[in-house]
Amino acid sequence: MAAYETSRTAPFGAITTYRVVQFVGTIFAAVSEWNDARVTRAALEKLSDRELDDIGLCRGDIYRIGTKG
Repeated sequence: MAAYETSRTAPFGAITTYRVVQFVGTIFAAVSEWNDARVTRAALEKLSDRELDDIGLCRGDIYRIGTKG
């Protein structure tokens, strides 16, 4: 019974191309996450203090929405 080696090295530049595409995807995800947080904060800032209290937030909590840490 004959055995064949089926693994081959990646073509020239394939790994670099993959890493560039992955980097662009990471940047896109970060921008999308930032924009979602920005839209959410803008919507919360339009609410009255009473409405914020109803959902368990205060004005000082709005800034922390969407920030890491």
